[in-house]
Amino acid sequence: MATNNLLVELFVEELPPKALKKLGEAFAGVLFDQLKAQGLTGAGSVLTSFASPRRLAAHLTAVASQAADKPVSQKLMPVAVGLDANGQPTPALLKKLQALGADAAAAAGLKRAMDGKAEALFYESTVKGATLAEGLQKALDESLARLPIPKVMTYQLEDGWTDVKFVRPAHALVALHGTEVVPVQTLGLKAGSTTHGHRFEAASDSIGIRDADSYAATLETEGAVIAGFEARRAEIVRQLAQAAAQVGGGVRPVDDEALLDEVTALVERPNVLACEFEPQFLEVPQECLILTMKANQKYFPLLDAAGKLTNRFLVVSNIRPADASAVTGGNERVVRPRLADAKFFFDHDRKKPLAARVPGLARVVYHNKLGTQGERIERVRAIARVIGAQLGSDALAQNADRAAELAKADLLTDMVGEFPELQGIMGRYYALNDGLGAEIADAIEDHYRPRFAGDALPRNPVGIVVALADKLETLAGLFAIGQLPTGDKDPFALRRHALGIVRMLMEKDLSLELDGLVTEALGLFPQAAAGTAVQLSDFIYDRLAGLLREQGYSAHEVDAVLALRPQRLGDVAKRLAAVRAFAALPEAPALAAANKRIGNILKKADGAVDPHVSEVLLKEPAEQALYEAMKGVAPKARQQFESGDYTSSLQTLAALRTPVDSFFDGVMVNAEQADLRLNRLGLLATLHQAMNRVADLSRLAS
Repeated sequence: MATNNLLVELFVEELPPKALKKLGEAFAGVLFDQLKAQGLTGAGSVLTSFASPRRLAAHLTAVASQAADKPVSQKLMPVAVGLDANGQPTPALLKKLQALGADAAAAAGLKRAMDGKAEALFYESTVKGATLAEGLQKALDESLARLPIPKVMTYQLEDGWTDVKFVRPAHALVALHGTEVVPVQTLGLKAGSTTHGHRFEAASDSIGIRDADSYAATLETEGAVIAGFEARRAEIVRQLAQAAAQVGGGVRPVDDEALLDEVTALVERPNVLACEFEPQFLEVPQECLILTMKANQKYFPLLDAAGKLTNRFLVVSNIRPADASAVTGGNERVVRPRLADAKFFFDHDRKKPLAARVPGLARVVYHNKLGTQGERIERVRAIARVIGAQLGSDALAQNADRAAELAKADLLTDMVGEFPELQGIMGRYYALNDGLGAEIADAIEDHYRPRFAGDALPRNPVGIVVALADKLETLAGLFAIGQLPTGDKDPFALRRHALGIVRMLMEKDLSLELDGLVTEALGLFPQAAAGTAVQLSDFIYDRLAGLLREQGYSAHEVDAVLALRPQRLGDVAKRLAAVRAFAALPEAPALAAANKRIGNILKKADGAVDPHVSEVLLKEPAEQALYEAMKGVAPKARQQFESGDYTSSLQTLAALRTPVDSFFDGVMVNAEQADLRLNRLGLLATLHQAMNRVADLSRLAS
């Protein structure tokens, strides 16, 4: 069957920029998948997607004009139902054949084959392959139906009566198979070969596309449009670097992938220009200026080699005039009021100290079941004082208490009211302005950390204490009222809070016990039901398990360590390293299997088993040998464990393999004599206790 390359473009009004990349990928991807499913593309077909502010398009290579015919085997009914005793077709079979468009003569050619336990009749036929027009129409309909549209618009077609629902009004449809137009239609549009270029800079309003392969080149030369999203993005990156080099001084544009994607979705013909603002605005914290330029104006601020903001910035324009002074001047005029607002907010906020804003938090609702921000702050302070006292001195507890008291005060400032993203950051600046010192000021900013995967931890002990207290209060409060994450829904980011706690406890190797922290936090919530502490601890351990698996530890290793619920999370990495080293020993499989067997025996015993051994009741040579071996190995392993040498502790236990194997080969644990049975169970309990200090070794058994 003859093949050719295919181009499909839907020309629309300006698409939502934050959704453009996904829209372009989905439009092309579904189109390709649907054509492939219908047999219209081959194994070597290649898809190229295009997406610009005013178009979604896809280019596919090696697309057939018609799919190959396909043999189809259709089960009709069991032989016993379709044929009578003489082998003749029954009325039921004839009716079924008629429904398929076949006559009675077709009954003689039916295939018989086993279907489960019964023999069935199958009708074999050939289905004609879909034409490209049929297949593309189906693919186009499916592609538009499955677009991830953030918000649907309703608009009227030119007839003034017909309503259409789509992301934006569509104005043209191109469908070219080679040079031939494919007769498809959608959204009230019939396919042709004409599209439109840049709104202002195209050579003419209508752009004729000669064939599928000339699409991108024709749009760029005649339409002044770079149609490909990635190609346009790469051009913007190139121009940003070039413009920064021309400014000089080693400046570089701020690194922001999301901003780059959004700007790519806003322009069809990028033109990067350098602009500047008055140096006096640099007195404002650079985070404020950078945020307002990026969020409100989509500018790229320029930073010097030290990462400090300069008074220059880059604009990505959608036009390329011979004289760009009007464009640069206009952008400089537009940004000035934004920067002036930021300066006003900063100057006005500093007139009132943070401490004076704290009482106002009592009027800010945190959660209708958990009270106000003021009440929340008192809970965070209480947890911070306890953690500070456990970790250090009265001074750490006092500083943590002070930082926790002021941590949310910047929520009531004008700057954070305008830019919520700056909470904590502005608190630090205002704390420094109030003369509170770097330790408390840094802790106010850092108590939100880590805010996302890979984010830095708080930079000082006070920040660590307040960050732990804040996250524990959030988790405990929401668990206490039953607001738990479900599936992929986590509106309060509780998983992120739990991971933050895990990271701080592990990476800072804090001498804090997890269950103690959970109990302390939940004690501030009288509405917490019985069992909430276990539920919350399980939740945190689950996050820890996921984090460890992401770091490359096996499920067996993680399960072995976390089965013991280690309270000092700073020990977890050492325990995992010890388990990994132990698992590499030749004795490990046999000891793990024996450990699992011992655990099962002890579970089946009547009542709790006392880990005590009476030597006079050791009758069999194998149990005597095991006891003697344990007297030498167990104390040494325990000493190594208590000194924190987990790897050596587990490796010392490897010497028990032979006596353990001999014990199970030569000793009947459940002896008829009660005193012998209890003594042997006590020996196993002592062994089990010695073997499972670092990790539950039975989890390593295959």
